[in-house]
Amino acid sequence: MRIALIADTHDALGKVLLTARRLRAEGVKTVLHAGDVTSAEILRLLEGFDVWVTWGNMDTNPNLGAIAGSLFGLGRMERVHYLTLEGQRIALLHGDDRRLLQRLIQSGEHDYVIHGHTHKPRDEEIQGTRIINPGALGGPGWRTGSFALLDLGTGDLARIEL
Repeated sequence: MRIALIADTHDALGKVLLTARRLRAEGVKTVLHAGDVTSAEILRLLEGFDVWVTWGNMDTNPNLGAIAGSLFGLGRMERVHYLTLEGQRIALLHGDDRRLLQRLIQSGEHDYVIHGHTHKPRDEEIQGTRIINPGALGGPGWRTGSFALLDLGTGDLARIEL
Protein backbone atom coordinates (compact mmCIF):
# COMPACT_ATOMS: atom_id res chain seq x y z
CA MET A 1 0.00 0.00 0.00
CA ARG A 2 1.41 3.35 -1.05
CA ILE A 3 0.35 6.43 0.90
CA ALA A 4 1.00 10.12 0.34
CA LEU A 5 2.64 12.26 3.01
CA ILE A 6 2.08 16.00 2.79
CA ALA A 7 2.55 18.90 5.19
CA ASP A 8 2.58 22.65 5.46
CA THR A 9 0.35 23.37 2.47
CA HIS A 10 -0.18 27.00 3.60
CA ASP A 11 -2.82 27.80 0.98
CA ALA A 12 -0.61 26.69 -1.93
CA LEU A 13 -3.67 25.77 -3.98
CA GLY A 14 -1.77 25.24 -7.23
CA LYS A 15 0.78 22.86 -5.71
CA VAL A 16 -1.90 20.92 -3.85
CA LEU A 17 -3.95 20.62 -7.04
CA LEU A 18 -0.90 19.28 -8.92
CA THR A 19 -0.20 16.86 -6.07
CA ALA A 20 -3.80 15.61 -5.97
CA ARG A 21 -3.78 15.04 -9.75
CA ARG A 22 -0.56 13.06 -9.54
CA LEU A 23 -1.83 10.96 -6.64
CA ARG A 24 -5.02 10.12 -8.52
CA ALA A 25 -3.03 9.20 -11.64
CA GLU A 26 -0.84 6.88 -9.57
CA GLY A 27 -3.77 5.27 -7.77
CA VAL A 28 -2.84 6.52 -4.31
CA LYS A 29 -5.90 6.51 -2.04
CA THR A 30 -4.62 7.54 1.41
CA VAL A 31 -3.16 10.94 2.31
CA LEU A 32 -1.60 11.81 5.66
CA HIS A 33 -1.41 15.60 6.08
CA ALA A 34 0.89 16.75 8.88
CA GLY A 35 -0.76 20.11 9.47
CA ASP A 36 -0.71 23.77 8.50
CA VAL A 37 -3.55 23.29 6.05
CA THR A 38 -4.64 26.90 6.73
CA SER A 39 -7.77 26.88 4.56
CA ALA A 40 -10.86 24.88 3.70
CA GLU A 41 -9.99 25.15 0.00
CA ILE A 42 -6.95 22.93 0.55
CA LEU A 43 -9.13 20.29 2.20
CA ARG A 44 -11.64 20.45 -0.66
CA LEU A 45 -8.87 19.74 -3.18
CA LEU A 46 -8.21 16.48 -1.33
CA GLU A 47 -11.82 15.33 -1.45
CA GLY A 48 -12.10 11.75 -2.67
CA PHE A 49 -8.97 10.59 -0.83
CA ASP A 50 -8.88 8.84 2.55
CA VAL A 51 -7.39 11.83 4.40
CA TRP A 52 -6.06 12.12 7.94
CA VAL A 53 -4.93 15.62 8.94
CA THR A 54 -3.44 17.15 12.07
CA TRP A 55 -3.80 20.65 13.45
CA GLY A 56 -0.76 22.83 12.80
CA ASN A 57 0.25 26.04 14.51
CA MET A 58 -1.03 28.05 11.51
CA ASP A 59 -4.43 26.33 11.44
CA THR A 60 -6.33 29.11 13.17
CA ASN A 61 -9.66 28.67 11.39
CA PRO A 62 -11.85 26.87 13.97
CA ASN A 63 -14.09 25.52 11.18
CA LEU A 64 -11.36 23.37 9.64
CA GLY A 65 -12.17 20.39 11.87
CA ALA A 66 -15.84 20.43 10.93
CA ILE A 67 -14.99 20.79 7.24
CA ALA A 68 -12.52 17.89 7.44
CA GLY A 69 -15.20 15.85 9.18
CA SER A 70 -17.76 16.56 6.47
CA LEU A 71 -15.31 15.71 3.67
CA PHE A 72 -13.45 12.73 5.13
CA GLY A 73 -15.36 11.50 8.19
CA LEU A 74 -15.56 12.32 11.88
CA GLY A 75 -12.30 12.58 13.80
CA ARG A 76 -10.19 13.17 10.69
CA MET A 77 -8.57 16.38 12.00
CA GLU A 78 -6.89 15.90 15.37
CA ARG A 79 -3.82 17.15 17.20
CA VAL A 80 -2.27 13.68 16.84
CA HIS A 81 -3.45 10.61 14.94
CA TYR A 82 -2.44 7.10 15.97
CA LEU A 83 -3.06 4.90 12.95
CA THR A 84 -2.36 1.33 11.95
CA LEU A 85 -2.12 0.88 8.19
CA GLU A 86 -0.97 -2.37 6.60
CA GLY A 87 0.16 -3.49 10.06
CA GLN A 88 2.39 -0.42 10.49
CA ARG A 89 1.90 1.72 13.59
CA ILE A 90 1.96 5.39 12.62
CA ALA A 91 1.90 8.56 14.70
CA LEU A 92 0.96 11.66 12.69
CA LEU A 93 1.39 15.15 14.11
CA HIS A 94 2.46 18.61 13.04
CA GLY A 95 5.66 18.75 15.08
CA ASP A 96 5.49 22.26 16.54
CA ASP A 97 5.32 20.72 20.03
CA ARG A 98 8.92 19.48 20.19
CA ARG A 99 8.42 17.64 23.48
CA LEU A 100 5.50 15.67 22.09
CA LEU A 101 7.41 14.90 18.90
CA GLN A 102 10.41 13.63 20.88
CA ARG A 103 8.20 11.60 23.21
CA LEU A 104 6.52 9.86 20.28
CA ILE A 105 9.85 9.14 18.61
CA GLN A 106 11.44 7.78 21.79
CA SER A 107 8.43 5.77 22.96
CA GLY A 108 9.20 2.81 20.72
CA GLU A 109 5.45 2.41 20.14
CA HIS A 110 5.44 3.48 16.49
CA ASP A 111 7.00 2.15 13.32
CA TYR A 112 6.68 5.62 11.78
CA VAL A 113 6.39 9.14 13.15
CA ILE A 114 5.27 11.53 10.43
CA HIS A 115 5.55 15.27 11.03
CA GLY A 116 5.84 18.64 9.34
CA HIS A 117 6.40 22.16 10.74
CA THR A 118 10.08 22.66 9.85
CA HIS A 119 9.50 22.64 6.05
CA LYS A 120 12.69 20.52 5.87
CA PRO A 121 12.57 17.00 4.46
CA ARG A 122 13.61 14.34 6.93
CA ASP A 123 14.00 10.57 6.75
CA GLU A 124 15.85 8.95 9.59
CA GLU A 125 15.56 6.04 11.97
CA ILE A 126 15.97 6.37 15.71
CA GLN A 127 15.79 3.27 17.91
CA GLY A 128 13.64 1.39 15.40
CA THR A 129 11.26 4.26 14.67
CA ARG A 130 11.41 5.88 11.24
CA ILE A 131 10.83 9.64 11.31
CA ILE A 132 9.65 11.29 8.11
CA ASN A 133 8.97 14.91 7.24
CA PRO A 134 7.91 15.19 3.59
CA GLY A 135 8.89 18.87 3.38
CA ALA A 136 6.38 21.61 2.64
CA LEU A 137 4.04 22.14 -0.28
CA GLY A 138 3.49 25.78 0.71
CA GLY A 139 5.44 28.52 2.40
CA PRO A 140 7.96 31.00 1.01
CA GLY A 141 7.95 31.16 -2.78
CA TRP A 142 11.69 30.58 -3.06
CA ARG A 143 11.35 27.07 -1.65
CA THR A 144 10.63 24.09 -3.84
CA GLY A 145 7.43 22.37 -2.75
CA SER A 146 7.57 18.68 -1.96
CA PHE A 147 5.56 15.72 -0.78
CA ALA A 148 6.41 12.04 -0.33
CA LEU A 149 5.08 8.64 -1.29
CA LEU A 150 5.65 5.85 1.21
CA ASP A 151 5.20 2.17 0.36
CA LEU A 152 4.17 0.59 3.66
CA GLY A 153 4.96 -2.90 2.37
CA THR A 154 8.56 -2.23 1.37
CA GLY A 155 9.40 0.96 3.28
CA ASP A 156 10.43 2.67 0.04
CA LEU A 157 10.11 6.44 0.26
CA ALA A 158 10.02 8.71 -2.76
CA ARG A 159 10.21 12.47 -2.25
CA ILE A 160 8.63 14.41 -5.10
CA GLU A 161 9.48 18.06 -5.73
CA LEU A 162 7.13 20.44 -7.50
